[in-house]
Amino acid sequence: MAAEATGFKIRHLRWYICGLLFLATTINYIDRQVLGILAPDLQNEIGWSELDYGRIVIAFQVSYAVMMLVSGRIIDRIGTKLGFSIAIIWWSIAAMGHALARSAFGFGVARFLLGVGEAANFPASIKTVAEWFPKSERALATGIFNGGTNIGAILAPILVPLIAAYYGWQGAFIITGAIGFLWLIAWWALYERPERHKRLYADELHHIQDGEGEDTGAKIPMLKLLGYRQLWTVALGKMMTDPVWWFYLFWLPKFLFAEHGIRGTALIPYLTTVYIISDVGSIAGGYLSSTLIKRGWSVNRSRKTAMFAFAAIVPIVIIASQTRSAALAVVLVGIAAASHQAWSANIFTLASDMFPRRAIGGVVGFAGFAGGVGGILVAEFAGRVLQADPRFYLPMFIVAGVAYLAALGVIHLLSPKLAPVEIE
Repeated sequence: MAAEATGFKIRHLRWYICGLLFLATTINYIDRQVLGILAPDLQNEIGWSELDYGRIVIAFQVSYAVMMLVSGRIIDRIGTKLGFSIAIIWWSIAAMGHALARSAFGFGVARFLLGVGEAANFPASIKTVAEWFPKSERALATGIFNGGTNIGAILAPILVPLIAAYYGWQGAFIITGAIGFLWLIAWWALYERPERHKRLYADELHHIQDGEGEDTGAKIPMLKLLGYRQLWTVALGKMMTDPVWWFYLFWLPKFLFAEHGIRGTALIPYLTTVYIISDVGSIAGGYLSSTLIKRGWSVNRSRKTAMFAFAAIVPIVIIASQTRSAALAVVLVGIAAASHQAWSANIFTLASDMFPRRAIGGVVGFAGFAGGVGGILVAEFAGRVLQADPRFYLPMFIVAGVAYLAALGVIHLLSPKLAPVEIE
């Protein structure tokens, strides 16, 4: 039952909550992208090899993958408000701690600690969406907050080179890392479960619950969740496609330098273009499937139609590795990245389509773990390929181009109807 209201109420409160998730995701991606933007200069200053850089990326992905598995269960247990707060405090301190690194090993340690905290962002956000939105709006809400990945990726290449130019690379890590503490204030001021929120109108609570009511069942053990094909549907879909986004995030600045000689502040218009285009995809992907559901399509047909539409676009990215035009390369990568974000908005939502709210954190956490494992494999692969030839990016772009159609085939094979689990 909703808490008795005192003081003013807020219309459309769920969208303000979604706005906080968007801001948290933006900060998350600013913090994780700083290293990639500074990598060409740091590589010269610190003196690491291509394989060293690959291992630094892996250090982040190892902790991120493991903690995605753990953080989802922790958030299910202690709640979204406290769990998200602890996570952003941790990752903000870890992001600032990069300023202390003086070797490839030091950066690896800093990245490992950053991954520990940042892993909670998506399990917490998806669980919040499941708590605050009916099924018909979850893909759109997910698409909106997931758009923060692109805004963070847009702001980072603008802010980081400028901050580094004035305050050095250490200042770039410290200043961007401190932003998370501002978000924490807003989170504690506004967030609460809808059933207990004093600022929520009764009609909006009814809309949010949409016949589902409050999910008060017992927590579901992870071993039990592993027995459901629906869990592996989301996990394998993430494992096959998440590494593509990691590749864009951590290697695109290096690709533009190696192939087109672009570095430092000159990266700003190129990276900004990629992530502006990709931001459109994040919202479009969620909007498309949500609109189809509202028009009477089944959840299964709506999600898979949207995912196929965007998966079919991605193979054009292979051309980006072969063109001599930097402008054409970034446009093609931008379109592919937009398709990834549209895909991502829908695959995240599959978890809340098929599992009860009390299991969302664990399901998303395990799926994120699987995505992290895929990212580790691709990072090692990229490091070894580029160690042999620093300009040979074609194999990675081929993998990026074919991954989504293959993943959709696996998803359909495992869950042909996206049937909700029946937990005894």
